[in-house]
This record gives sequence, structure tokens and C-alpha cells, in this order.
Amino acid sequence: MNAHLIRTARLTGLAYLGLAVFGMLGYLGVRQRLYVPDDATATAANLVDHQTLAHVGTVADLTVVVCQALAAIGFLALYRRTHAVAAAAVAAFGLVNAVLILVATVCTTAALHVALAEPGTYAQPEQAVLLLHDLAERAWGLGGLFFGLWLVPMGLLVLRSGRQPRPLGWVLVAGGVGYVVSTYVTAVAPDQTLVATALTALATVGEVWMVGYLLWRGVRTGARTTSAAMAG
Repeated sequence: MNAHLIRTARLTGLAYLGLAVFGMLGYLGVRQRLYVPDDATATAANLVDHQTLAHVGTVADLTVVVCQALAAIGFLALYRRTHAVAAAAVAAFGLVNAVLILVATVCTTAALHVALAEPGTYAQPEQAVLLLHDLAERAWGLGGLFFGLWLVPMGLLVLRSGRQPRPLGWVLVAGGVGYVVSTYVTAVAPDQTLVATALTALATVGEVWMVGYLLWRGVRTGARTTSAAMAG
């Protein structure tokens, strides 16, 4: 049983690592180089001039969707005997976030299609390209609501199960709350980027800690059993 849990934990950690790596690749390596806010001409020209990079971004984003879904299911498998509702919440919030990322990817692939279409196919194609990229950015930004929400029950499960260090559980809970608040800041005060970024800092610490622990140790084999965890 312990060997099975450790294997599940490490596979979940691997999916979580893929989520982080390909998420950074898509954002820092692709979207920041192609998308120029408030400049339709430059954004459309970037897509035409850097088609391969745009395709790399699509692959990276689709991989994020897959890794997010696999990590969500992995956490469900890992913690469902600890607390079924909290484990289901982690899985549900993670899967919703994966769907939102997929919606964003639909927008960016549609933008590339419009940018490469024959002249006259679309009215005001450059404006359409910018709008689609704007929608993708909003989906990523506001989708952070569910990314924050999945960290809160994850942290509670860590606290309840004893399979990872208890301080990690508190960091995940606090980081998840900060991420949710950051999403609200992004939605109503988009110019407050420093505040929004600062609110996600603790979440980043918790995620790196969780990924590292899952890959390195998996779970504590001396953690409480199901009955003890449910009673505690």
C-alpha cells in the first residue's frame, strides 16, 4: 500500500512539475514575445513572422492542460481516503482550471488562423487577432481563481493526512487564499500588477515545496490511516 501511494505521489508530482514548466514556457517563452497589448498591428505581425513559435506556444499550452488534468486526478487518487470531499474539490477545481486554459488556447490558435488567412477572409483581421489574444489573457488571468481554490483544499488535505509536513499545508492554504484575492485585484484593478504578483508569492512557495516533496519523498509512510485521519 505504501509503495502504491509513493508511486502515485511521484506521478502526481511529475504532472505538477510539467504544469509548472510548460506554463512558464508558454508564458515567458511565447506569449510575452507574440502578444503586444493594445497594439493589433504588432501582435498580428508577430504571429505571421513567428509561426513556429506560435505553434510551440500551442503545444506548451495543450501540455499544461494535460498536466493540470493529470495532477488533479492524481491528487484525488492520493487523498480520496483521507477526506473525500476535499479530495474531490482539488480535482474539480483543477479540472475547471484546465478547461479555462483550453479555452485560452482555443483563442490563441484562432488568432493564428485569422492572422494567416488570405486577405479579405476576415473583416479587420488585425483587430480580431488582438481581441482573441486579449480574451486568452483574460482566461489565463481570471482562471487563477480556480488555481487558487485548488490550493486551499490541497493544503487542508496535507494538514489532515500528515503525509507531508504540516507547515506546507498552512502555506498552501494561505497561498491559495492569496491567489484568489490576486484574481479579484487583476479583475477590478488591472494596473495593480505588483500587488497581484505579491499576493501569489506564497502560493508559488507552496507549489515548489509540494512538487519537490512529491518527487523526492512521495508521502510520509507513517502518516495517519484513513480512520484516524477522518476522526482527526
